[in-house]
Amino acid sequence: MRMLLTVRIPHEPFNTAVRNGTTGATIGRILEATKPEAVYFTEQNGTRGAILVVNVERPSQIPSLAEPWFLNFNADCEFRIAMTAEDLKQAGLEELGKKWA
Repeated sequence: MRMLLTVRIPHEPFNTAVRNGTTGATIGRILEATKPEAVYFTEQNGTRGAILVVNVERPSQIPSLAEPWFLNFNADCEFRIAMTAEDLKQAGLEELGKKWA
């Protein structure tokens, strides 16, 4: 199942990692291990952040996607199900509309 993993990274320990030059290697290891479909780095509520598109086949995969961010950067992680336009077409909205209207 395609999910959006939203990561909010606090200033520390990230600032320290930037200063000591380990940020790039750490993020590279995380992305290599988690293999997101896409990743975008952005601002999240005034802090650093990232939005990753990940595939989750089983709920037991969630820790392997979140723990690297938790343990390396004290980050907060949120997961949301994401649908493509094709997924939405297959959702049966017309039938649901008839059933619940």
